[in-house]
Amino acid sequence: MRCCNGREDQEGDRVVILAGKDKGRQGAVLKVMPKEERVVVEGLNLVQRHTRPTQADPQGGIKSKEAALHVSNVAIVDSKGKPTRVGFRVDGDKKVRVAKTTGEVING
Repeated sequence: MRCCNGREDQEGDRVVILAGKDKGRQGAVLKVMPKEERVVVEGLNLVQRHTRPTQADPQGGIKSKEAALHVSNVAIVDSKGKPTRVGFRVDGDKKVRVAKTTGEVING
């Protein structure tokens, strides 16, 4: 999904967090919000939410959930585990995403 000055982040991409309390940790993108320029990363940037008891969850209480991060604070990870920028290349008749650091095709 095109987002934020041409960035191409997709659900399922491995990303590393560049700033904040989880700096240096890696996770998979769960959700991309292009209009808000934010992504949600699995298991990272957890926040506490107070929830009321409901029929689905009669206990209620304090729950942890992932909060969105600005896309400038995450970078896609290449095959070597290093943060990289993304470029594009045409292979045959398909446009593919390519890691700028290694030149390898990014699956996604």
